[in-house]
Order: sequence, then structure tokens, then C-alpha cells
Amino acid sequence: MLFRKDIDPRCAYCKRGQQLNEREVACVKRGVVPVEHACRAFRYDPLKRVPPRPAALDTRKLSEEDFSL
Repeated sequence: MLFRKDIDPRCAYCKRGQQLNEREVACVKRGVVPVEHACRAFRYDPLKRVPPRPAALDTRKLSEEDFSL
């Protein structure tokens, strides 16, 4: 998921930006902008992106039969 091609551009995970706080990014091209801002100069940096947490497994709905062959 980190390296997929259809990433929505956001300054929060652009190579040209440095996150200042939870709401602002210092962009080389645009200055201080909101984290959801994006411009044509966007270059994806997968190391800056924090993926969503995986869904927790609900074990209440499982039984012993689900794990037997």
C-alpha cells in the first residue's frame, strides 16, 4: 500500500516538504502550507507517509471449527 501508484498528492508526504506540526508543512516551492495541500511539484516520498492501522481481528465471531481442517 505504501508504494501504490494512485496516491492522493498531499504535502504531508512530499519530498519537497518538511512537516512543522500536525497541520502545517514547510514547502520548498510554496512556503508554509496545510498538510492536505498539494501542487504540481508533488514528489511522493513513501518514508514520510504513515499508513492506516490494520483492522483488528474480531475473534468473538470465530469458533473452533473455523480453525480445523
